[in-house]
Amino acid sequence: MNLFLDTANIDEIKKVHELGLLDGITTNPSIIAKSGRKFTEVIKEITSIVEGPVSAEVLATDALTMIKEGLELAAIAKNIVVKVPLIPEGIKAVVEFTKRGIATNVTLCFTANQALLAAKAGATFISPFVGRLDDIGYDGLELISEIREIYDNYGIDTQILAASVRHPIHFKEVALRGADCVTLPYNVFEMLFKHPLTDSGLAKFVEDAKKLTW
Repeated sequence: MNLFLDTANIDEIKKVHELGLLDGITTNPSIIAKSGRKFTEVIKEITSIVEGPVSAEVLATDALTMIKEGLELAAIAKNIVVKVPLIPEGIKAVVEFTKRGIATNVTLCFTANQALLAAKAGATFISPFVGRLDDIGYDGLELISEIREIYDNYGIDTQILAASVRHPIHFKEVALRGADCVTLPYNVFEMLFKHPLTDSGLAKFVEDAKKLTW
């Protein structure tokens, strides 16, 4: 399962990149707005650090303007993935991007039906939002399982990019259910390392190491 970071914070990106674990980045207008910087400026800096896919979202909601913005984003770097909302106009844009060989990430997916439509349009990635479904009383993890089964039924190449992942249990469960990728906020990524037995075990090793000679 590929590991993406859901952030536009350059310091966070550099920290995970230095660990050698970072496969890609996802961003959205809300995340980039928090940086207080120009949209394209942030995207350019991210692509200068990360070699893997970098999702940059269009701001428009009509197909023609989405296509215009998407072409501009794709010209920034070869690893840009144009992120498009899962609405009819977005699907029109995805069809056009697919014809042009431009990678896409279809976002705001909340049903298996939506995921199948995006795949038929040629989406490179589909982003089902696990946590947001949980928030309204639905099983977000079950959506991952449903999409995996449908895609496997038909040999669909669209990659499942689990999004809105809120905690380490989500991370584990989307992996068990066959997500191709997962995108995490930095604070959730940090949680993946944590376990009290790891901490206590390390403290014991460090204490015992003081008794040794090299």
